[in-house]
Amino acid sequence: MSNIQAKYVVVVAGGKGKRMQSEMPKQFLLLHGKPILMHTLETFFLYDHSIQIILVLPEDDIDMWKKLCQQHAFELAHTIVNGGNERFYSVANGLTLVPEGVLVAIHDGVRPFPSTSTIERTFGMAAEKGNAIPVVELTDSIRQLSDNQKNKSVSRAAFRLVQTPQTFQSTQIKKAYTQPYSPLFTDDASVLESVGESIFLVEGNRENIKITTPLDLVIGEYLLDQRK
Repeated sequence: MSNIQAKYVVVVAGGKGKRMQSEMPKQFLLLHGKPILMHTLETFFLYDHSIQIILVLPEDDIDMWKKLCQQHAFELAHTIVNGGNERFYSVANGLTLVPEGVLVAIHDGVRPFPSTSTIERTFGMAAEKGNAIPVVELTDSIRQLSDNQKNKSVSRAAFRLVQTPQTFQSTQIKKAYTQPYSPLFTDDASVLESVGESIFLVEGNRENIKITTPLDLVIGEYLLDQRK
């Protein structure tokens, strides 16, 4: 019998430090003296102590992660899975440990600030409709570029910025991830959408930034200061 109330999260942490101008993988950089990735895992544990956490890491980074866990006395239960050459394959590897008939969130390891409300909204909508992705409105004006080097103003009201966690009924997303990889897959919702499923949106939170640049680290420190 399926248990649609059971919750899993697949945290994908395969990034490097290129835009961060760091030799250290960005998910291991410190915020308030602790690796970003630890903050991310703790956020989901604080949301639901019973959630099953699956962490997808590049094979070459697993030993470093285990050493960091020892160094920081990080004992939060999680299962580690080897990543792939593309995010698509990393997610697919993580989903192999997720059973049928449950809810599964898929989340970027360098997004440590999804609010409890955002996480709850994605699980709630996914339980009702089959999937949910958090989005926020654009605040800047935007312009559309064309192949002939021209550009034009377009209404930002018709667009949304997409975040994670993107949450699904596991049977649907596991099936979607059996299809061949395409470079058109920009996130997990696009993988599910490609097999004909409609995507449902919920409100995200602006603090839920993806930490990829030195400026993002400064913002992350500020956000943690505000929490405390």
